[in-house]
Amino acid sequence: MSGKLSPSLMCADVLNLERELTALDDLGVDYIHLDFMDNHFVPNITLDTGIVKATKSVLKHMKRDIHIMAFKPQQYFDRMEIGAGDIVAVHYEACPDDLGDVLADIRARGASPFLAISPDTPVDVLPDWFDSIDGVLVMTVYPGFAGRPIVPGSLEKLKAARRLIDESGKDLLLEVDGHVSWELCGKMREAGADIFVAGSSSLYQKGLDLGEAVARMTELVK
Repeated sequence: MSGKLSPSLMCADVLNLERELTALDDLGVDYIHLDFMDNHFVPNITLDTGIVKATKSVLKHMKRDIHIMAFKPQQYFDRMEIGAGDIVAVHYEACPDDLGDVLADIRARGASPFLAISPDTPVDVLPDWFDSIDGVLVMTVYPGFAGRPIVPGSLEKLKAARRLIDESGKDLLLEVDGHVSWELCGKMREAGADIFVAGSSSLYQKGLDLGEAVARMTELVK
């Protein structure tokens, strides 16, 4: 499949989120990346559950790509109205005791469970969960804030995750989140990424026309 874009709404104009969503939807973008943080798993708060829920009524074609950076993520599922068509990524590190139940809950709601791993978590943890997920989200920056530099060794980690997926014979998607810049997105595609979370280092750079930026990145990751 060709690479898919998932622009990060946390990097958009916060005073005009509906306009931003509509513009991306009209441009034919595949996903919108919705970052939810609890100020405990990561030291920040971004889009709250009300905003994540509200996007559902605005989108016509784009799918929600919900990235939950929080402990006990299940407590937020109802408030986000998670359901059919959604991607929902939860963190391996945030669910030490009940990860299987969390992934099963996402699946039961008709959504696609993804397993996210932070930079310090090795890809070796992934195969045990391949039967329970539809995709993997590899963080190439430390989660919590936009605009951070890529963690050294991230491209090699993406390649390793892709290799494990391919060797398993599973039809799983590989998503990359963190410093998906103009300079790096093509290399991330070569490393095996399928979905690209685009934010302040590419699509949302100041002064860029959004339509032109989407077209340029779509070409780079195809």
